[in-house]
Amino acid sequence: MSTQPASIAGTLEARLAALAPSVFELADDSAEHAGHAGAAGGGGHFSLLIVSQQFSGLTRLARHRAVLDRVGDLIPYPVHALAIRAYAPDEFPS
Repeated sequence: MSTQPASIAGTLEARLAALAPSVFELADDSAEHAGHAGAAGGGGHFSLLIVSQQFSGLTRLARHRAVLDRVGDLIPYPVHALAIRAYAPDEFPS
């Protein structure tokens, strides 16, 4: 697997497509972590905002698990850190 940020972002988006998100925003925060041990090893830092009907009725922990079940094998490399904000549609202002 390529470790280029665009490729990693594409992989994350493809894997999370199964959650049928109505909002999907992924930011590569790697530049903000230059010099960090994880960044030095080539792992990227990402922030994710995802809104999905599938999160309705789930706890915050269950939502994070739903995301990590799909992308957890990418951690700690090529993704060193993934900040997750996961909402059901009725919780997210449109």
